[in-house]
Amino acid sequence: MSDVSTSEFSNQVRANQDRLSASLQRGYDYIICGAGSAGSVVAARLAANTDAKILVLEAGGTDDLEITNDPNRWPMTLGSELDWGFTAEANPRLNNRAIGYSMGKALGGGSTINVSTWSRGHRADWDFYAAETGDAAWNYESVLGLYRDRVESWTGASDVRYRGTNGTVHVQPSSAPHAFAAAFLQGAQSIGIERFPNPNGLMMESDGGSSIIDETVRNSRRQSIFRSYLYPLLDRNNVTVLTGAVVNRVLFTNQRASGIEFSYGGKDITVRADREIVLSLGAIHTPKLLMQSGIGDERELDQHRIPVIQSLPGVGRNLHDHVSFGVLYEKTELSPFAGSRSETVAFWKSAKNLDSPDFYTYASQHPFITPENAASMDVPAACWSLVVGMRPKSRGSIRLTGPSATDPLKIDAGYLADPDDLDKLVSGIQVAQQLGRSDALKPFTRRQVAPISQSTDALETYLRNGLGTFWHQCGTAKMGRDTMSVVDGNLKVHGIEGLRVADASVMPRVTTGNTMAPCVIIGEQAARFMMKQ
Repeated sequence: MSDVSTSEFSNQVRANQDRLSASLQRGYDYIICGAGSAGSVVAARLAANTDAKILVLEAGGTDDLEITNDPNRWPMTLGSELDWGFTAEANPRLNNRAIGYSMGKALGGGSTINVSTWSRGHRADWDFYAAETGDAAWNYESVLGLYRDRVESWTGASDVRYRGTNGTVHVQPSSAPHAFAAAFLQGAQSIGIERFPNPNGLMMESDGGSSIIDETVRNSRRQSIFRSYLYPLLDRNNVTVLTGAVVNRVLFTNQRASGIEFSYGGKDITVRADREIVLSLGAIHTPKLLMQSGIGDERELDQHRIPVIQSLPGVGRNLHDHVSFGVLYEKTELSPFAGSRSETVAFWKSAKNLDSPDFYTYASQHPFITPENAASMDVPAACWSLVVGMRPKSRGSIRLTGPSATDPLKIDAGYLADPDDLDKLVSGIQVAQQLGRSDALKPFTRRQVAPISQSTDALETYLRNGLGTFWHQCGTAKMGRDTMSVVDGNLKVHGIEGLRVADASVMPRVTTGNTMAPCVIIGEQAARFMMKQ
């Protein structure tokens, strides 16, 4: 699309959406709550049927800003108006630190403020989802077909078994990687982490591996999921997207979700849903809305005098994400790379009997260290870091503090609740240190800066003072068939008609690597299930 036609289309979209939002209908066929990485997919796939009327409610604002269009500026979005800015409760196992829990608040959700890394999830993750739900639609081969034939527009080396070129999302290898990237991969090989052509495909069927990353960046510009899927349809008359629209509660007729109450333009508005409602608000706000609407643990709902529509004790439980920490090295005169995004990744298992890698690491040109750890160390400004993520056993929860949409949440991230996690994290530091001191990376490294002491006690203290999040929150409305499941294999809320969940909250466990690509699959699956009705 030329600059002129891009500008013309933008003007058409603006005029059309202004007109549609100024004349809201009393009812729509589908209401999608949230325009993030899954919600944008659901809305776009449903909108392909021009006879269907779709309303999309997004609490955040525009995504069309230089701070979001330039993927290297993603750290600047944290703590900004583009971030919900959640904070987890102070954790005694983290020396009473309260972890910041950022989440995207704009069209595109996390895909608008994240690092743009495309990581599909491991074979074992998808097969686990299929086993939990009893639905083969979630198994690896089925999901691989979606990635290859429907989702990806891959621009790297041809690979017909794993990569598709006619999909919706532009995916490419990191372009023109720095010499540091080659050294990183050589160093990973030297400690037994096999190198692969890319981090998806065969690598996500293996015990681990290292590679140049895949990313959703084109010509150095972010390609968010909203821009890839939904934005190209916004000149149509059958899809209305409201920004600054905060959903207050789902409305029910008997056990059927029949409408939404939301705040918009200073007013509370009620809109009817004639077919279905989809909650795509993310792993924090989706369980909150469910509970505010009367779906959740009866005891908690009673405590806040919320009438119970459906008793589901799993709502808001099973909260987890990849925990993170940094291993720091002082730079030499050879700067590792430019920008704020890693060009490489390495995955490995902490134990051979695991079904998939539970650790990964990216490289950062900045010192990735908490103030608590930095206070006891000499940290030079010129540092690079191995930023390590781990899938934990520990689980936390989301709980209400009151019945209304304006009442804050109580977020217990649950870090280190399972004692096995601390032992595994110590082993993760040791693997990262082997990589950092490999011969291949010596030209970029003067010395290891942190952690300093290698005693087990010192490393545990470093982790308690330094553990953070990779912002991959998930699991709080998990799919499955047990008593703590919230949705079934078709993403329908148990015991409720006309209501589905499509976001990371449905993941029974966090996928291997970043969660944007799996959320796209969740959106694709939700739309497929709905269109089969």
